[in-house]
Amino acid sequence: MDITTVRSYRVARTRGDLTLAPGEVVLAGGTWLMSEPQPGTTGFVDLAGMDWTPLEIEARGLRIAATCTIARLVAFARDAPAEWTAATIIPDAANALLASFKIWNTATVGGNVCRAFAAGAMVSLCVALDGVAEIWGPTGDRQLPVAELVTGNGTTSLGAGEVLRGMRLPAHALRSRAALRKIALAEHGRSGAVVTGRIDADGTSVFTITAATWRPTVLRFDEVPDAATLAAAVAEAPGYYTDPLGEADWRRGVSGTLAEDIRRELA
Repeated sequence: MDITTVRSYRVARTRGDLTLAPGEVVLAGGTWLMSEPQPGTTGFVDLAGMDWTPLEIEARGLRIAATCTIARLVAFARDAPAEWTAATIIPDAANALLASFKIWNTATVGGNVCRAFAAGAMVSLCVALDGVAEIWGPTGDRQLPVAELVTGNGTTSLGAGEVLRGMRLPAHALRSRAALRKIALAEHGRSGAVVTGRIDADGTSVFTITAATWRPTVLRFDEVPDAATLAAAVAEAPGYYTDPLGEADWRRGVSGTLAEDIRRELA
């Protein structure tokens, strides 16, 4: 699409270049920016020039640059360290994204997180594995769980001038046993519910709900819950909503079904 309001384009190469003029926005993959009119946008600041390493294996886990493409992350999952068993849900999350593999080669993990749509598949992945966002700001840096970064459907807690530098997935979560399930009303439609579950080495378990609720829902348990406990927690989660792609009651019901399927598999 032609973005007719844009009058300037520049490549950021240093942190100082990330200071935005009125009307400028940062661009990573640009797949959403180029998909519809951006009436308030007059300039693009391309993050590609920052030359961030897409993926870094560290002692404390995996660091994913905001500019890492979804295709690059999926390819990594095939060769991830053997002990990072939860990496198997990375392709599942990518396939929950309403986009072709061709879009994966341009769309970025950070862009999907910052767009913060309820059905954002990279949001689902990061929340499932306790991802923490690294945020650069004009007055200092901060870290925030991705589950708290996303505040609603298409909204985040990013402040004026803040830029998402990347996400860190902690090693303890990557070493867990994990599973992801999704459902949509149409075979190739946007996810109506995405549910994940994982069991960590210490026996604790985490279940998450995205797409079905306005913002990510994280349910933590000291052990694998029984069916009734999990069903009650899923049913009582706030934020189920109705839109043309599903009723709130349907989203609540299928989230419970998917969560129980995961619980049985992992238990």
